[in-house]
Amino acid sequence: MNIETKWLEDLVALAATRSFSQAAERRFVTQPAFSRRIRSLENTLGLTLVNRSRTPVELTEAGQLFLITARSLVEQLGEVLRHLHHVDGQQGEVLQIAAAHSLALGFFPQWIAGLRALGLNPSTRLMATNVGDAIHALREGACDLMLAFHDPDAALQLDPQLFPSLHLANSEMLPVCAVDTAGAALFDLNNGQSVPLLAYSAGAFLGRSVNGLLRQRRLRYTTMYETAMADSLKSMALQGLGVAWVPRLSITAELQRGELVECADESWRLPLEIRLYRCALLRKAPVRLLWRRLEGGG
Repeated sequence: MNIETKWLEDLVALAATRSFSQAAERRFVTQPAFSRRIRSLENTLGLTLVNRSRTPVELTEAGQLFLITARSLVEQLGEVLRHLHHVDGQQGEVLQIAAAHSLALGFFPQWIAGLRALGLNPSTRLMATNVGDAIHALREGACDLMLAFHDPDAALQLDPQLFPSLHLANSEMLPVCAVDTAGAALFDLNNGQSVPLLAYSAGAFLGRSVNGLLRQRRLRYTTMYETAMADSLKSMALQGLGVAWVPRLSITAELQRGELVECADESWRLPLEIRLYRCALLRKAPVRLLWRRLEGGG
């Protein structure tokens, strides 16, 4: 008998929600795919587990009895895997952390150093990626935690009940550009002239913030380059190719060396909030420990 673990988890989700659509959403699959997986479980067992004629749906008597076994197997497998991860890692389980590229380079190292100063010494594996892929990894269980800039206006929100978050730090984006031979900014946003803009790709959170400011301030500009990566915009700005809004944490060294300068007054800055996200369904001990310490303020 070949029963897939995800089918057992599907049945547990269906029993909890009593709705194919809600259970499919919880399992991050389409409803047709979820229904096929429940049907595959029934076909493998040779039993009807779900009474589909009732709304909300109900488990049959066989389904209710098998649910006890399904829950037990899922919980036992989780405990065994957690134990094996602990045995395999000399310093305990490895935390998989997905982070946007700018946070992976500009924030993650100092954050980990801060955790160790608090007496926490987690073993971590960093996945530097774009925000969309990081969210997907968190939803699919491919990472334990996600570092991201908080986007209150995102079209695709993470359910705060299922994916709680913690505030870690505040930062800001600065409009910067390269300097001329005298050390002065190549461009000035306050003089009313059109400037070459190094922009974020459409749909990027940082880009939405910048575009909102540009509309508000009615800046005259010509888009010279687009990318989803803040560090790529920084590189283009260093070459003198235009003005870019870049998180301060990504350009600290360049500002100190005078290679980049802020090319407008403080009213052109954009606030940023850095948050840590997890899945509430995850029972990994190091994640729970880290979360409790951060919630308690250290």
